[in-house]
Amino acid sequence: MPAFVTMRVLSGLQGCYFHVAGQTIIAEYFPPAQRGTANGFFLAGTVLGPPLGPLVAGIMMTYSSWRNVLWLQVAMIGLAFILALFFVPASRTDQPVFTLNLRGRAALAQFNPTPVFKMMNYPNIILTHLSCGFLSWSQYSILSTPRHILVTRFGLTSPLSSGLFYLAPATGFLLGTIVGGRYSDMTVRRYIKLRGKRLPQDRLNAGMLSFFLVIPVASLVYGWGLQYGPTSRVALALPIVTSFFTAAGLLAAFASLNTYCAEAFPKKRREVIAGKYLIQYTFSACSSAGVVPLMEAIGIGPTATISTMLVLAAGVLTLMTARHAESMVEGMEWNWLSIISTEAVFPIATTGPRRQTVHK
Repeated sequence: MPAFVTMRVLSGLQGCYFHVAGQTIIAEYFPPAQRGTANGFFLAGTVLGPPLGPLVAGIMMTYSSWRNVLWLQVAMIGLAFILALFFVPASRTDQPVFTLNLRGRAALAQFNPTPVFKMMNYPNIILTHLSCGFLSWSQYSILSTPRHILVTRFGLTSPLSSGLFYLAPATGFLLGTIVGGRYSDMTVRRYIKLRGKRLPQDRLNAGMLSFFLVIPVASLVYGWGLQYGPTSRVALALPIVTSFFTAAGLLAAFASLNTYCAEAFPKKRREVIAGKYLIQYTFSACSSAGVVPLMEAIGIGPTATISTMLVLAAGVLTLMTARHAESMVEGMEWNWLSIISTEAVFPIATTGPRRQTVHK
């Protein structure tokens, strides 16, 4: 077990790099009215990993050794490395503006996490990060419990059975991230027509249907249906269908938040995105570790209710950001990290208008 945990930690050290780098590159290459769709297709691969991993692993462990799962991971990482070498363009280091100084303290400064935390001085950023964290709790409560539910409620002990169950949330994740990204772009274009200009927070309005209707209804039916529903094999249809809609709603809500993080502060988008994943995966880890013991202590229904309350809280925070993000940036009165001097880090707060970038 110590060796397994160590390897997992080492794997996690490089995992989020692709999230941050990918979303940063997309934000630089695609215009605002297309970023949501581009982000949706990019994140389709990352959101399919958590649900499809248990499916593939369950099939392999049923018919072969568990060690083959690790060899499959090695092969996939090797293939990704080869594809990156040949298809990801190199950085433009031939121009002075792109010159990298990686000597001595300058090299160590590249690993300084302080700029990530300093961006959380802005209320719109910390509210967005918390919204992603609350959504992530609900997401990983779905991904962490199928094995427990299938064994305790339906008596299905085969790894293949629990693996096949993940097809429902996997399909929902894929549909949600692509459709949600596309819809966020449509929302941006609609607001441009209404007021003649674009604000980054406009796209956050695209997720309100998911926050306040799709996810709460599907999640509550999922939890309380399992709590009091029958335990026959036919009754499996209920958690399969509701987990699909919950997953689709979650990623549709995530779509607008992910793209907004890359747009709120264009010159600091790397730090904002990194902070988002810091908080998001902290909630993911807490959910993965705590949701099954919580379910055993209070039941499936109350656990789903807690997840629903967190999603509704995320919706309220996102709505606040969508309505008041510009005043939050201009005011900068809510400085919960008081030990950090924002004037030293963000010259924009003292040397020029403190407004978000507006694209007409």
